[in-house]
Amino acid sequence: MHSRVGKSAATCRLKCGQACAGQAPNTSGNVYFGEVLRQVVSRRWSLKAGTVTAGALAAAPLTGTPRAAAAGPEAAGPAAEGPAAEGTAFTPVPTDTGDRVVVPEGYRHEVLIRWGDPVLRDAPPFDFDRQTAAAQARQFGVNNDFCALLPLRGHDRWLMVSNHEYASEPLMFGHWDPDRPTEEQVRTAWEAHGLSVVLLERAPGEAVPRVRTDARWNRRITLTTPCEVRGPAAGSRYLRTSADPEGVRVLGTMANCSGGKTPWGTVLSGEENVHVPFAHADAAPTAQERAALRRYGFAPGPSLRKWERHDRRFDLGREPNEANRFGWIVEIDPYDPHSTPVKHTALGRFKHEAANIVVAPDGRVTAYMGDDERFEYLYKFVSDRRMRTGGSAADREHNTTLLDSGTLYAARFSGDSPAGETDGSGRLPADGEFDGSGRWLPLAHNSRSFVDGMTAEEVYVFTRQAADRAGATAMDRPEDVQPHPETGRVYAALTNNDYRGAAGAPAPDEANPRATNRDGHVLELEEHGGDATAERFRWRLMLVCGDPAAPGTYYAGYDKSRVSALSCPDNIAFDRHGNLWLTTDNSGRLGNDGLYVVPTEGPERGRVKRFMTIPVGAEACGPVIEDDFVLLSVQHPGEVEGADAQHPASHWPDGGTSRPRAAVVAVWRPDGGGIGMSGPSGA
Repeated sequence: MHSRVGKSAATCRLKCGQACAGQAPNTSGNVYFGEVLRQVVSRRWSLKAGTVTAGALAAAPLTGTPRAAAAGPEAAGPAAEGPAAEGTAFTPVPTDTGDRVVVPEGYRHEVLIRWGDPVLRDAPPFDFDRQTAAAQARQFGVNNDFCALLPLRGHDRWLMVSNHEYASEPLMFGHWDPDRPTEEQVRTAWEAHGLSVVLLERAPGEAVPRVRTDARWNRRITLTTPCEVRGPAAGSRYLRTSADPEGVRVLGTMANCSGGKTPWGTVLSGEENVHVPFAHADAAPTAQERAALRRYGFAPGPSLRKWERHDRRFDLGREPNEANRFGWIVEIDPYDPHSTPVKHTALGRFKHEAANIVVAPDGRVTAYMGDDERFEYLYKFVSDRRMRTGGSAADREHNTTLLDSGTLYAARFSGDSPAGETDGSGRLPADGEFDGSGRWLPLAHNSRSFVDGMTAEEVYVFTRQAADRAGATAMDRPEDVQPHPETGRVYAALTNNDYRGAAGAPAPDEANPRATNRDGHVLELEEHGGDATAERFRWRLMLVCGDPAAPGTYYAGYDKSRVSALSCPDNIAFDRHGNLWLTTDNSGRLGNDGLYVVPTEGPERGRVKRFMTIPVGAEACGPVIEDDFVLLSVQHPGEVEGADAQHPASHWPDGGTSRPRAAVVAVWRPDGGGIGMSGPSGA
């Protein structure tokens, strides 16, 4: 999750190593394939509906005549007028630039847990000026991103799993010298990465759950936690190092961005900007290794954080394969605190934003994934084996092997409008929508490669290069990709890409229709026959984001004078009403970041409403939408250029003269009503 559009230089530097400030790693020259092999298809989409899981509702086909989009200024008042879809009945909050959380009238919020709070019972109290690696290994990590709730037996008990994406050392340490970090600071940062698992309990009469430092369930997984490598590339020569000559056991996980829950009760965590901590990519022994490292953005020279001074594995001149041991989907079992995290090679290696699972009609599972960088690709994985629906220990053990074998695909998009109608302005084609068809291009199935010139293990370890060769469509930073729990349609957040149409870069196309795309868009995809294992699909853009008054924006044809302005969609989630919730990563482009909701069906489809905003310099992440409360990760508050621990730009959440701390926030209604419902009973 990075962007030079509105994102502070500090965040770009610390999170992604300023990947957005230079040339994109994808120099393959892939153009929009629809311009080469265009097929004229009917405007009427006749794909039949399918099922997502047992009991899911049928999907309506993506058909019908689009409504004309009416332009107008964004305002909280007009968006509140008229009937609201279930789950969206609140007055949207206005844009904000303050150092605070703002929620709708009639709602309250509070912090559940913040960086440095105890996770384990023996964790010492947080002491900003005396941080140690030993303490951080027992405390809530920094810069929490993805958040998931998994229910426990008994009423109102959950396990909350939070990703910790990266360390903000200038804000973490009172005396931080980027050229000479101390060993304790470096080791503390290692322990601040990874994931936290904490018990939440809600007492009778309470509105929101509370964190418990539980000895049975609570756990920290960090950059020093051993992880198992599984799948077709386990043991590959590209994964072997001096510390792990068999290539099957990696020390730690990092850059954990977003994620997803599996139907069998585990959590999938995406390793994204894994290139940042590594040094000396230019010193890798062979030209082939150096080229592979460049394709993933690994930089020459010393690293930003100087970790290589304290562990040789971060020096690619000495351990070039260590880079290949990160950039995977990691599966965590919160219900087994003694389990080993698993890195799944069958799902490919790239800058994973997340992975989200659906069960196909035949019982196989499909994982949808995005590679979060400019001009990268959308992927999916289809398992060989079928999920068992029983509740026995044997059934669950079987299901935890589903991601070990299957077929990995990358997406190719074709538009159905003449090429000249996509002029880069965002103006809709004559048929009234950006839409078309597409194919899932098979890359590999276990030991078999479908990519000319690459072995299967090369496809899995160097998945970006495989998708380059296969001819996948270069997209505008694919972030979270999630299937709708009822209709089966798949939604993808494309955050932005202000290099689209630049000299030497791919031109606008119907799936990425704007040059200098500063605000991003949301794509809606329907698999052929409603089957998540299909190799063909239909697609359209539901939202083309930005200022509603701008002619190059589109809100599913809804009256744009009645929507909240949305820029840079990032993480997405669904509520039980089928509404799509989105967080933003624009960091000031349209005010502070926040959480938004939009119906995907019915007359309110496209009516985006801003539910909450967060403090200055912060990014909204990992929404969890329950019937009666919402959880939101507030990442890197106060991370603006020029700020540091001695000169903080934010004092959230503790106020006064305190330093900022990333946290999980809960939002609820004190009247007992449901989230976005019109009555106090939630009905």
